[in-house]
Amino acid sequence: MSDELNTSEIATALLTSIGALLRRVRQSRVEGELTMPERAALSQMDHTGPTTSSALARQEQITAQAMGATLRGLQARGLVERSTDPRDGRRVLLALTDTGRQALADKRGTRTEQVAQALADSFTPQELKQLAAAAPLLDRLAQRI
Repeated sequence: MSDELNTSEIATALLTSIGALLRRVRQSRVEGELTMPERAALSQMDHTGPTTSSALARQEQITAQAMGATLRGLQARGLVERSTDPRDGRRVLLALTDTGRQALADKRGTRTEQVAQALADSFTPQELKQLAAAAPLLDRLAQRI
């Protein structure tokens, strides 16, 4: 590569490696674990607070019908609760229950342990420092897309 950084090559390398990491983590599914759409919906509610089904669908870039099915399943399992919007009684807000918050924490914990073990087994201290430094940059990149 020349002295100038090629942003297209960097983008390709990042998408390839991050995509492979996510696929591997997703492939190791535990029985009864949250699906990706369920986790995404719960994570969004955890981050933003009570919200509408349509707002979640827009955020996750899926159809309202698909999000509705996901939310019905979460509600049936007691992970999400519905309430009337106090500012507009025609709207329904969805929020995490304590059980939903715990399920999300458990999911994050399992994934974190899985990745932490792979890091401990496969990377040098210097490589771990590089990965730690890259994490906030990747987060900033995600916020700009």
